[in-house]
Amino acid sequence: MREDTRTRIQEIALRLFTEQGYEATSLREIAEELGVTKAALYYHFKTKDDIVASLVETRLAELEELLDWLRSRPRTPETRRELIERYAAGLRATRHLGIAGFLERNQTALRGHPTLTKMRERMMELTAEMSPADATPTERVSHALALFALHTGKWLVKEGELTDEEIHQATLKVARRLLEP
Repeated sequence: MREDTRTRIQEIALRLFTEQGYEATSLREIAEELGVTKAALYYHFKTKDDIVASLVETRLAELEELLDWLRSRPRTPETRRELIERYAAGLRATRHLGIAGFLERNQTALRGHPTLTKMRERMMELTAEMSPADATPTERVSHALALFALHTGKWLVKEGELTDEEIHQATLKVARRLLEP
């Protein structure tokens, strides 16, 4: 039951942070929406920053796991292709899109948040590990953009214009092309 309440808090906070903005949302509002007292909310999260950290921690753990996997493999085209497949699957398996939307809308308020700083660092490490040491600058940029292409499809298409599956397949196709020499 404790995990269910924690998950509900995260869901409500994510929605309110996205709709109203991080700074404009109070813990009291989150507690009211959940139907609990502020004290009950404190049992799970002491601050809004704690909620943000909890939302990002799962993604951070996924990135670290992916980095460990990547570092154990040779820097080959096959490894890069598999990385793209794994990364895309991870994006679909989590609340990533909702969290990404929240982070995008609240960049100023969250600048310097320690968990987000770690996530940016892991993304930079992931992109650096993708390319062999002798890769040209163009190859390095192209490899890094392959990862970021997987993020952009959802934001560049009008709502309802394409299905999630169509967007997924299109972004994967673009990412694969970016990996080609």
